[in-house]
Amino acid sequence: ERERENEEEKDVKEKKRKKKKKEKEKEKEKKKKKKKKKKKKEKEKEKERKRKRKRKKIGKKERVTLAQGINVHLGTEMMVWFLFFLFCDSFQKWMKFQRDFENFKTACIPWEMKIKEIESHFGSSVASYFIFLRWMYGINMILFGLTFGLVMVPEALMGKPYGSLPRKTVPRAEEATAMNFATLWDFSGFAQYSVLFYGYYNNQRTIGWLKFRMPLSYFLVGVGSIGYSFMIVTRTMAKNANDDGGGDDTSFNFSWKMFTSWDYLIGNPETADNKFASITTSFKEAIVEEQESRKEENIHLTRFLRVLANFLALCTLAGSGYLIFFVVRRSQQFALEGLENYGWWERNEVNTVMSLLGMFCPTLFDVISSLENYHPRIALRWQLGRIFALFLGNLYTFIIALMDEINLKLEEEKIVKYNMTIWEASLYNGTIPENSTAPPIQVDPADVPRGPCWETMVGQEFVRLTVSDMMTTYITILIGDFLRAVFVRFFNYCWCWDLEYGFPSYSEFDISGNVLGLIFNQGMIWMGSFYAPCLPAINVFRLHTSMYLQCWAVMCCNVPQERVFKASRSNNFYMAMLLFILFLSTLPAVYTIVSIPPSFDCGPFSGKTRMFEVISETLEHDFPSWFGKVFGYASNPGLILPFILLMVLSIYYLNATSKSYKEANLELKKKLQSQAEENKRRNKQKAQKSNEQEENPFETEPPPAKPKGDKQDESTANKGKNWFECLVMGNSCVCDPRLPHCLDCFLCSNHPHNAESQVLAYFLRWLV
Repeated sequence: ERERENEEEKDVKEKKRKKKKKEKEKEKEKKKKKKKKKKKKEKEKEKERKRKRKRKKIGKKERVTLAQGINVHLGTEMMVWFLFFLFCDSFQKWMKFQRDFENFKTACIPWEMKIKEIESHFGSSVASYFIFLRWMYGINMILFGLTFGLVMVPEALMGKPYGSLPRKTVPRAEEATAMNFATLWDFSGFAQYSVLFYGYYNNQRTIGWLKFRMPLSYFLVGVGSIGYSFMIVTRTMAKNANDDGGGDDTSFNFSWKMFTSWDYLIGNPETADNKFASITTSFKEAIVEEQESRKEENIHLTRFLRVLANFLALCTLAGSGYLIFFVVRRSQQFALEGLENYGWWERNEVNTVMSLLGMFCPTLFDVISSLENYHPRIALRWQLGRIFALFLGNLYTFIIALMDEINLKLEEEKIVKYNMTIWEASLYNGTIPENSTAPPIQVDPADVPRGPCWETMVGQEFVRLTVSDMMTTYITILIGDFLRAVFVRFFNYCWCWDLEYGFPSYSEFDISGNVLGLIFNQGMIWMGSFYAPCLPAINVFRLHTSMYLQCWAVMCCNVPQERVFKASRSNNFYMAMLLFILFLSTLPAVYTIVSIPPSFDCGPFSGKTRMFEVISETLEHDFPSWFGKVFGYASNPGLILPFILLMVLSIYYLNATSKSYKEANLELKKKLQSQAEENKRRNKQKAQKSNEQEENPFETEPPPAKPKGDKQDESTANKGKNWFECLVMGNSCVCDPRLPHCLDCFLCSNHPHNAESQVLAYFLRWLV
């Protein structure tokens, strides 16, 4: 027991000792922690002291830089936001500028608003004429710029002045009447001996301090004008060919016009009135198209009337050709006898007769075309073709007569050359000794005899014809449209019948006559501008005044046609006639340049055997010899003919390719139309099925009966069923009616689209 008690006492003491050790260790740890805390506090205090010291040491400059750094940081953020808002604002302004610029470009198109107003009241067929007139105005502005800037101005500024040469001086016999109005109106007198005509230009190779090559410039401007015209006409035709593009314009035509024609951005009452008139006119055009597509005709009667109409048109064309030929023959006889012995009618008989034929024959053709009962668009093309043949026959009859007159002038020129040699011999005979060194005798240029200058004569004829045609057009508008409209308007109240709906009524705008007048007037410009550089300027003035005068006449004096029809989306029919007349107009000019020798005492090519020799002269004097040889080889007919043949073959190939592409497009369009109809039919069937299922959602279709002769397994037969059919047909599966739902069917899950369809099926089942 004592031992046990001693052990217990020892244990108690040991425990107390351990407790004391632990307490001492805890106290030591607490002291260490306190020391650490004190050290940390002291370190923090020391840091604070150092910071305070640093702050106290910071000077004014450092404080300013610190503030600047803070301000820079804030300023960069503000600058970023400012730039962002500035970018947004500038982007909006840029979009607004683009819209305004597009509106500005539209406003800068000449006569755009006038043409839009005419189209809204008279239809696209009348508007197409004014669009064509505006296009012709642009072409003539380019031609006027070429002739005025490269031919007329250099000769007027750098060439020899008036009176320095016989070709630039009015003859003594004509000086008394050179400034009379009748003489100037006939483009004779001072007008003949000016930069307006070919004969005034000198044949000096270079003129002025610029050493301007006038003969070369004259020749290149004439050729370049024709080349530019060919290029721009063919380019416009190619561009317009795309306007006929694809698409089915007849599908729901009236519905589209009814529900999508109005522009809800219109805020101007006048614009709204024009838009309303435009929509009304478009409905009239569509109604005419629909009526023509459903019209039934008596074929035999129609064929007889059309043959009769063509016979009458041919008789009219033959009669007009014979009349012009007869008048030209008379004018040649008058010219041989001397025009001074005849009056105004005999001097201007050819121009007047041609203008009158151009004014009355289209009206006769219009009466003849009423027998044919064509679609208005086709009737317009027949009318254009007949007037085209009329003008072409008249023009070429006039050209043939001019050729005869040119031949007479060439014969007269030979006589003048002989007489000039005699005159020069008589001038120097006996007046100067044989060995004298005295200066030659000075003769006034007005007293020098001169040749007939057939080029100026040709230019005068074309200028007279252009001016007389212009005056005839203006008089026709004033008398035939304006005075007729005034008479109908004010005398309708006191007349025996209704003048507005009876005879004479208001006139309609003659599209065919005006279009052909434009085309043939342009043909005369192309044909005569080589001999009269003033012709493009006269035509620019004519087109400019015609635009304003005809726009006023259409809106004030004319009424829309009884059958308003839709014009073609491209003016390629007009362009084709213009290209044809351009080709025919270049033939006489090219013939005279290549085949007929120029006059010996007038024009820039005098002294040469042919006009095109100016090219060889320039190559000889201004280019190296090797360049002339290369040009000679290139102009060899042995190279030109194969090149032309290659061009013809390539054109044939491209034409055949375009036809095949067009046929392929038509086939594709038919396929698309049939596919669209098939899709419509399928959509209609699906809509009917869905309506039936909505009406009877709980009905199920019985499984299809298995044919007796078919030994195919049911599982393989049902594998092709659609899981959507299984889902929508009812709660029981179609593949196996014993299963509660399609999703539990193993056969349906074997469908090729089961992975995605299972997930979608749950969603659709939830919707159902």
